Amino acid sequence: MKLADLTTTAVGGDAARYVEATTERELIDAVTAADDAGDDVLLVAGGSNLVVDDAGFEGTVIRVATRGSSLEDLASCSGGMIAVEAGHDWDAFVAESLEGGFVGLEALSGIPGSAGATPVQNVGAYGTDVSHTIARVRTWDRVTRQTVSFANADLGFGYRDSILKRATANGSPRYVVLQVVFQLKQGTLGAPIGYGELAKAVGSDVGGRVAARQIRAAVLELRAGKGMVLDPEDRDTYSTGSFFTNPVVDESLAATLPEDAPRYPVATESGERVKLSAAWLIDRAGFGKGYGLEGTDGFPLAEGRAALSTKHTLAITNRGDATASDILAVARAVRAGVADKYGITLHNEPLLINCAL
Repeated sequence: MKLADLTTTAVGGDAARYVEATTERELIDAVTAADDAGDDVLLVAGGSNLVVDDAGFEGTVIRVATRGSSLEDLASCSGGMIAVEAGHDWDAFVAESLEGGFVGLEALSGIPGSAGATPVQNVGAYGTDVSHTIARVRTWDRVTRQTVSFANADLGFGYRDSILKRATANGSPRYVVLQVVFQLKQGTLGAPIGYGELAKAVGSDVGGRVAARQIRAAVLELRAGKGMVLDPEDRDTYSTGSFFTNPVVDESLAATLPEDAPRYPVATESGERVKLSAAWLIDRAGFGKGYGLEGTDGFPLAEGRAALSTKHTLAITNRGDATASDILAVARAVRAGVADKYGITLHNEPLLINCAL
């Protein structure tokens, strides 16, 4: 099985061994068998957050194909507790929650990947992230070989971070996500809008509230306009989405940037800091949309096989026959250019499996 066939960027070599798990028991058994054999383990579900080396993976690749969601509990004051299996398609779950009369996930529409991946990365977009609605996550602990549940407060959520991510190395997690439980309110109005671009799209203000279905429709349209909704006919969508996270820096460093650089105050464990726009930094450092295509300075990097999206500078795309090496060549050039111009080192959002920037 080629990893290129399991990932949204469509790069990556062969898996030495491949197992598909369609139930929780099969998933636990597959992980345990690989551990007993001393194999390295790579978990793949939607494949939207992986860049795998062209040499492939010399271990066991386990495809998490568990499906299903269910209402566990419903109370008028706290809303509904909805459990979703780790391999369930994320956007399908968002749509299902709205169909069931629950709100809170609408701004996270259109994000590719599986439900089980969302707590690992603390997936977010348009002013919110899953840490706002996750109640608990049930996992398989590969060290103690037992199921372990984490409450929201135990997950150590940060910007695109969690204790689950920090316990993962080369795509191999200590804690294998089995199920995620979300606490969602009933209603028709979406959560208060936390992002200016989205507020403008729905004709509201930041902090305003409109119908959740309206928010979902607007988010899907915004994401599609940036090539961030998977479309087999659109090469701009053959990517991991945002390749770099928005850097969080000290105020002193943010103050060195031009006045029009977007800045967002954030509270961290080390105090108040500033989140910057990676897309703005990339563009202003000279890497525009389509960088890497023929006619741009980046063409020699991969001869047009890989390039920044023509719709959004944060996505590095496979234009048809790119390799992982091609994707990484573009990423390295962009990272070096931003560091040279602004003294800020960008960090990759996807997991890099057996490869590095």
